[in-house]
Amino acid sequence: MRFGLTTFLARGGEGRSIVKFRKKRLIFSQGDPADAVFYLLEGKIRLTVVSKQGKEAVIATLESGNFFGEGGLAGQRIRMATATAVTGGSLVRIEKEAIIRLLHNHPTFSELFTRYLLSHNIRVEADLVDQLFNSSEKRLARILLLLSRVGKESESEPVVPTISQETLAEMIGTTRARVRFFMNKFKQLGFIEYNGGLQVHSSLFNIVLHD
Repeated sequence: MRFGLTTFLARGGEGRSIVKFRKKRLIFSQGDPADAVFYLLEGKIRLTVVSKQGKEAVIATLESGNFFGEGGLAGQRIRMATATAVTGGSLVRIEKEAIIRLLHNHPTFSELFTRYLLSHNIRVEADLVDQLFNSSEKRLARILLLLSRVGKESESEPVVPTISQETLAEMIGTTRARVRFFMNKFKQLGFIEYNGGLQVHSSLFNIVLHD
């Protein structure tokens, strides 16, 4: 029988608890003790960081099936980011000692968790390359494709309905005015449309692949 990670974690257990949350709930704050790992069952979570100068930046928007807060396993004593609920949902909170036991005693879980970490690291590297070498237009196109999961489940899926142009601007490192300009351009070219939420079409790949 195929191992179901979500089903396995959703059962709870020693050191694991199911937490339901509402929109805008604070899951943890930058500077809190890094004493647990979280697995998102449903809903969406936003990760943000604040610099010493007080400037806030969005570093990720996560959806169901993602771990977060795993830095404590790599020696981080405090949280390096703040996690806030974008929508209502539920998650599994796994105490640090409990997930260490799972990794030692459950080979299948260990394999899946390692695979997730590798995939996450690849995404972080791709994000860094994107930020360093690509234009803000390409960065916006890429983040829209990632948020909509185009090419993974269907031709077109709605992007997070509550994500604002201001948040998109923070995620790609540009201004809200530039995001608005590119969004209008994408719409005119037929790459996106507004139909009960933002719809992203696979044709938006043309922007990412264009030199």
